[in-house]
Amino acid sequence: MINIPKGTKDVLPQDSYKWQYVESVAREVASAFAVREIRTPVFEHTELFNRGVGDTTDIVTKEMYTFKDKGDRSITLKPEGTAGAVRSFIENGMGNGVLPAKMYYIIPAFRYERPQAGRLREFHQFGVEIFGAKGAQTDAEAILIADTLLKKLGIAVKLCINSIGCPTCRAEYNRALKAFFAPNLDKLCYDCKSRYEKNPLRLLDCKEEECKKINADAPSMLDYLCEDCKNHFEQVKTYLQNAGVEYTIDPRIVRGLDYYTRTVFEFVSTSIGAQGTVCAGGRYDGLIEQLGGNPTPAVGFAAGIERLLIVMQACGAKFPEEPKPTVYLAGMDEECRAKAFSLAYALREVGVSAEIDHMERSIKAQFKYADKIGAKYVAVIGGNELVQGQANVKNMQTGESESVAFDDMISYFQK
Repeated sequence: MINIPKGTKDVLPQDSYKWQYVESVAREVASAFAVREIRTPVFEHTELFNRGVGDTTDIVTKEMYTFKDKGDRSITLKPEGTAGAVRSFIENGMGNGVLPAKMYYIIPAFRYERPQAGRLREFHQFGVEIFGAKGAQTDAEAILIADTLLKKLGIAVKLCINSIGCPTCRAEYNRALKAFFAPNLDKLCYDCKSRYEKNPLRLLDCKEEECKKINADAPSMLDYLCEDCKNHFEQVKTYLQNAGVEYTIDPRIVRGLDYYTRTVFEFVSTSIGAQGTVCAGGRYDGLIEQLGGNPTPAVGFAAGIERLLIVMQACGAKFPEEPKPTVYLAGMDEECRAKAFSLAYALREVGVSAEIDHMERSIKAQFKYADKIGAKYVAVIGGNELVQGQANVKNMQTGESESVAFDDMISYFQK
């Protein structure tokens, strides 16, 4: 027997309706905010992620699924959605169109990391990107889209926000960070020693306990913001307050991707332990230019669908009822099953969910099967019913039965 690869998971038919529900809510929320869908390839040129995600991130240095294709080109299964959306924005000239360009995606993504609750090697994301608007209200709107989604899914979370400034004020902050960490450099983990030189801000994102203890007293980026970044962050807070969205300022949020600037945010749940971030994002004003486009401001976020489902379960959120067939058509013999087949096809054509016998079961066994699949009605067709041109329809909840003419079946079940 060949088993499923480590870090991947089958979504079985009895669970897929939950995924469909989350995805449908995500699409509804996106539509309410006038955000349209974009679909990009599942793999891209590796250079896109090296330049876009950042060569100091764990994703690029440790976690990407990268391979050479038959043309000896380096290809990577996408580990996140933003870089691909930015590449498409540039390549398709969307910056010359109507701005802001607001788009969402529902994608599979791939990272080679240690599987744990809510974290797999193949996972799925709902993400939103807004290109072309630099104002603080756009940051607030991105946060509101995520907040609306989580509330509609019945997920209780805490919103944490921070600002990591722009390249100008961050340069001074990086110098302060290096001065702070220098006396303890020998105590830092191997990765942090590399980050110390390449990107000191990433030191604050380390999950190693010893590094977390050291960086607990590190200086805050908020104390080093330039006047423009400070004003931008104040405006974001004002927009959130005006919208009635509660938040906590967390100066340790830096996000694990190099492209972020100014506003960063996380929606955190305590329902699934340490891995409690269910949705995160921020502003990334330099990424489009960095990838070869014209200077264009941008902001966005992504939420892991697997993690959303886990937190929904932990929070006791309500899923809709699993879809069940409206009617099961039971035929007593081959001729009756043929009639059931044609009636089922007619019902399906008008949108009525109908099932039939594919296993040549007895009528008793067909009733048992209909009950197992949750059919609301069973329409029995025997020899007498064929002659009379009607079926004996039983309501599986009340046990009541009545005769329904074949010609009336569509109108009967459409009601």
